[in-house]
Amino acid sequence: MQRHLISAADLTRDDAVLILDTAEEMARVADRPIKKLPTLRGRTVCNLFFEDSTRTRISFEAAEKRLSADVINFAAKGSSVSKGESLKDTVQTLEAMGVDAVVIRHSASGAPYRLANSGWIDAPVINAGDGTHQHPTQALLDAFTMRRRLIGADAGLGRDLDGKRVTLVGDVLHSRVARSNVDLLHTLGAEVTLVAPPTLLPVGVETWPCEVSYDLDSTLPKSDAVMMLRVQRERMNAAFFPTEREYSRRYGLDGDRMARLPEHAIVMHPGPMVRGMEITAEVADSDRCTVVEQVANGVSIRMAVLYLLLGGNEPAGAQPATSHLRTEEK
Repeated sequence: MQRHLISAADLTRDDAVLILDTAEEMARVADRPIKKLPTLRGRTVCNLFFEDSTRTRISFEAAEKRLSADVINFAAKGSSVSKGESLKDTVQTLEAMGVDAVVIRHSASGAPYRLANSGWIDAPVINAGDGTHQHPTQALLDAFTMRRRLIGADAGLGRDLDGKRVTLVGDVLHSRVARSNVDLLHTLGAEVTLVAPPTLLPVGVETWPCEVSYDLDSTLPKSDAVMMLRVQRERMNAAFFPTEREYSRRYGLDGDRMARLPEHAIVMHPGPMVRGMEITAEVADSDRCTVVEQVANGVSIRMAVLYLLLGGNEPAGAQPATSHLRTEEK
C-alpha cells in the first residue's frame, strides 16, 4: 500500500484485492457483540470536509471509531474558512495539533493531491471526494459489494472481478464516482460500459478503459451489475438535456427495464438517489437493489483503508496482524 489514497487509478490489482480481503475481515466485526477493535487506539484522525456529505462523512467516522481512533470532525461551514482562511493554514493548524491522518472532501479537483504532496502535513491523506475528479473509497465499496453479490463473501477472497460486465448510467460528466469506478473496475478485470446522453459524457472519454453507448436498453441484457448515477444539478451551469421527463424516459431504470437484466444481475446507486429521475421507487426498493448494502460495506472498506494505511500492511486475517484484531475488552 502507498502512503496516501488519492485516486483509484493509483491502486494495483494486488492493492485493491488486499483492501477488499481486509474489508471482508472488518465486516465480521459488525456481527460481534462489541463492534470495536483496538488497532488505532491513540491515533487521531481528522475528517476535513469542505463539501456537504452524509453517507461518506458518517461512514468514515463510524470506521474510525470502530478502530478506536480519536476523531476530529471539521466542517468548513462555521470554521475560519468562512473568514477567508486558506487550505494551507487550516491543514498546518491540524499538523500542529498532532493529527495522524486526514480524510478530506473538497469541491476543488486536486485538493487532496495538493495536500498529500505539499509538505504542509506529515500524515496519510485519504481522498473522500474531490470535485468531479475521484472518490476512491466509493469505488472500493462498490467493487466490494459486487464481489460479495456476484461471487460470494468467502468464495471471493483473493479474487478480482475478471469478466464481470458493469454498466454505469447517467451523469458521467460530473461524476467522480464514475471516474473512480472505471479506473478500479478496469484494474480488477471487469468490462465497463458507460451509458449516457452525449452531452453528459466528458471530452476524451474515448481514451478511458471502457466502452461507451447511448442506448440503455441494448446494454441491460448483457450486464452483471448496473449502477445508476445521479444527475448533479449543483455542478451544472447549462442545459444538458431537454427535460427531466425526457431524461428519465431514455436513461431512467424502471421495473420494465430491470426485468431485462439477467436473473443474477444487481442494481447499484452511490447515493443520494433521486427517485423518479434516474431510478423508480419500484427498483430502489427491490431485492436486487444494493443501496443499503453499499452503505454498510462502506464502513468495512473504510476500516480496511484506515487499518492498512495506519495499522499495518498485512491482510486483516493474517499473522502477525491478527493481534491488532482482537475485540476490545470492556
